[in-house]
Amino acid sequence: MANFHIMTKPNGPICNLDCTYCFYLEKEHLYSSRKSMKMPDDVLESFIQQYIQSQDAPTIPFAWQGGEPTLLGIPFFERVVELQIKYSDGKQIENSLQTNGTLLDNAWGEFLARHNFLVGVSIDGTEKLHDAYRIDKGRQPTHSRVLRGIRILQQHGVEFNTLTVVNRINSYHAHEVYSFLKEIGSKYLQFIPVVERVSEQPNANGLRLLKPFSPHALTVSEWSVESLQYGIFLQQIFDQWVRADVARTFIQVFDVAMESWLGLQQSLCVFTRTCGSAMAMEHNGDLYSCDHFVYPDNKLGNILQRPLTVLAASQQQARFGKGKELGLPKDCLECDVRFACNGECPKHRFLQAESGEPGLNYLCAGYKYFFHHIDPYMQFMTNELQHDRAPANVMDWARNQQFTAR
Repeated sequence: MANFHIMTKPNGPICNLDCTYCFYLEKEHLYSSRKSMKMPDDVLESFIQQYIQSQDAPTIPFAWQGGEPTLLGIPFFERVVELQIKYSDGKQIENSLQTNGTLLDNAWGEFLARHNFLVGVSIDGTEKLHDAYRIDKGRQPTHSRVLRGIRILQQHGVEFNTLTVVNRINSYHAHEVYSFLKEIGSKYLQFIPVVERVSEQPNANGLRLLKPFSPHALTVSEWSVESLQYGIFLQQIFDQWVRADVARTFIQVFDVAMESWLGLQQSLCVFTRTCGSAMAMEHNGDLYSCDHFVYPDNKLGNILQRPLTVLAASQQQARFGKGKELGLPKDCLECDVRFACNGECPKHRFLQAESGEPGLNYLCAGYKYFFHHIDPYMQFMTNELQHDRAPANVMDWARNQQFTAR
């Protein structure tokens, strides 16, 4: 079977922060009977062995997320590295760790540097923008602690990128967000739109943030980014980037757009035609179809009971992955930027299309706006690449256009 990716939650949704928009904190209700959500050693060892053996590739990437994985402490990840060495069988192992950064200290910096971890740090912009939603359990701001963590990584030479959740507030401050991220030394930026729908009453599993086609009455949360505004946010950053920062600052959504214009398979699952190759595993070995679909009916099984390869290749997962393309309404199928969007993430498909069909993505208006805007620049860079020239030449070309940033 084709290679697949697992986002691993070694302590489930347990976190030291209480971010307003976090969709994962409430997953604790799914495991409320467990005394501990620390991944047991037998699960950890079985996962590492199975995952390495399942991948037909010379390099095996592990992704550790949460919750907040640094709550497990350095000894847990020392055990991770020990087991990876034990089962590596000559393959190169790469580790990435997504963290809120607040618990990083010199000991963490030394460990992460020694073992070449790539660290993703969640930060939403300047202090005011970040602290609007990213608070701790005591309702206290966290921005200064995140910056301290980033400085630790820089002091120890740890490679890091930033993950910025684009929400109802910071989406109106694109220039401020982008300038700040560059100022703190981030050269690899991810922008993730937050879109959640909330039920007035929790369902039978204690969850209030529910997926499309739920029978419950749902409303878009007050912290969710507005569709068109998300497109404007991306456009405003793009207009700065394309005139000054190409090949200097790397922004995931722009890189993936370049893949689309080149006719390549997109490297980010939300923009691929089908999905299903990026799954999520909970602390006890339960495997789910996707990080955004950790719901009982999307559980594929447990890796201690059925092999990881069997679960990943199951008919249930195949249906989930194909459903992304098969569920597109006619409006999407006929859209001129479908090649770049492919309907985006199924989690966001809860609107009705103009034809009355269900399944239109909530972010559709924003993506149309953004992809139409960047089309001439993407065409220019595509042409440069096809003629063995540097796509960064677009900066001079863009600066010479009759163009005013919005």
